[in-house]
Amino acid sequence: MSFVDKDLLSIQEARILMESARDARNTMLTFPQERLDLIVDVLAAAAKEIAEELAVMSAEETGYGRFQDKYVKNRFVCDYLPKRLKAMKCVGFLNENTQLKTMDVGVPVGVLVALAPPVSPVSTALYNVLVAVKSGNPIVIAPHERARKVTGKLLDRLLEAGKCYGLPEGAIGYLKTVTRPGALELIHHPAAAMIINTGVPELSSEASKSGKPYIYGGTGNGPVFIERTADVRKAVEDIIASRTFDYGIVSAAEQYMVVDSLIAAEVKAEMLRNGAYFMNEEEEKKLIDLLNLTSGKADTEIMGRPAEELAKRAGFMVPNTTTVLVSEQKYISDRNPFAKELLCPVLAYYIENDWMHACEKCMSLLVNESHGHTLVIHSRDEEVIGQFALKKPVGRVLVNTPATLGSMGATTNLFPAMTLGSITAGAGITADNVSPMNFIYIRKVGYGVRGVQEFLGSVEKTSSGYAKAPETIRNNALETNKVNAFETSKGMEDARDLLKQILQALSKELD
Repeated sequence: MSFVDKDLLSIQEARILMESARDARNTMLTFPQERLDLIVDVLAAAAKEIAEELAVMSAEETGYGRFQDKYVKNRFVCDYLPKRLKAMKCVGFLNENTQLKTMDVGVPVGVLVALAPPVSPVSTALYNVLVAVKSGNPIVIAPHERARKVTGKLLDRLLEAGKCYGLPEGAIGYLKTVTRPGALELIHHPAAAMIINTGVPELSSEASKSGKPYIYGGTGNGPVFIERTADVRKAVEDIIASRTFDYGIVSAAEQYMVVDSLIAAEVKAEMLRNGAYFMNEEEEKKLIDLLNLTSGKADTEIMGRPAEELAKRAGFMVPNTTTVLVSEQKYISDRNPFAKELLCPVLAYYIENDWMHACEKCMSLLVNESHGHTLVIHSRDEEVIGQFALKKPVGRVLVNTPATLGSMGATTNLFPAMTLGSITAGAGITADNVSPMNFIYIRKVGYGVRGVQEFLGSVEKTSSGYAKAPETIRNNALETNKVNAFETSKGMEDARDLLKQILQALSKELD
């Protein structure tokens, strides 16, 4: 019986994929934007045909989330993203300023390596492929072991569709033998031009040390503040819809609610009306035991599970209409498990006296765990909104919208992205909603508009090497030199006097 070393096989596979992608890049560099756009449309249409099947398969294979919500994300990438991409120019001549006589040329950065997450494997992988092709870059994807089959099915379909329209072999690749050493080989391979990490924190350190430009999604589940002027009913509906979407698996979803004390009673009543269940102390302890956060890491088996199932597994019962489990908190502590990223429908709930105290609370929550991914504020007060936008260390501030859908550009006009940068986490090169423009560099073209003599002036060199400047400038320079010489001379005299004093003091000490 022969034994196959999966790690070695994965490493070899990674090398072949990267070399093939490097060859594909040379071909793709000859493609005009129009041809790349055609291929993007073909790939999106191919994925759309199996979008629902992939959503079901994704939920079954990973055990995370609701297939209905995964289907929404898949269709969002298939339908809405291509429409936004259509008007974008990424390669070739981007713009020309005839007055200044300058031009910008978009150039693909090279082979992209994408680390795909288990929580949204189809929508993220599809999104990465579409923006890579749009910007003229080949891409190699490292699927997550937990989503290996569904990611492979998607990418096989894209490979088939792209080949029919002239996409070169190697332009889309993925690891079939999924191992950590194989993923690391992709990251560190000389052909890799940029690393994209969406929701694979265990490889963040390796990617950041690779020496390659690195885009990192960061740690999500940030705070939401409901300010006293907010539309309370809409705010609560948005938060519940966002936190329960795909059973809380999306990193941008709200995890901490900070409520103005003036409207706290109204907010709580609205929360109860929307299926929120406020746990007592005993129930909280049981849920904490289930979450198993004593090691500082959440149990991955409780991620993306409905609230009723979480409560049942923890050992207490809730109504079958329960949407989210809520823990009322007063303090932020490293020992508080609800202050860790929980990719499930659980909310920590804080009450503050005014927006200034809420501002401080949100800042503490961001610094404590969520590393500046996303912040939401519900308010009608533009001054307060402005203060939050100016002061919070986050990649994006969302206003009066659900975080999950607003962050990805579904309920806002942010770029429709499944990879959300989080530079405030101390890793990555951008905090953008990542777009094809993150995968090109701009080559600048400038025409000469002034002659050498016009710029330098009629400056002639003397035999000593000094320029014969106009009389006034020459005289000013001479005066400056005199002053500098005087100050230098005086400085040297002062230094000599100080040295004498030090030597005299040392001599006395020795005596």
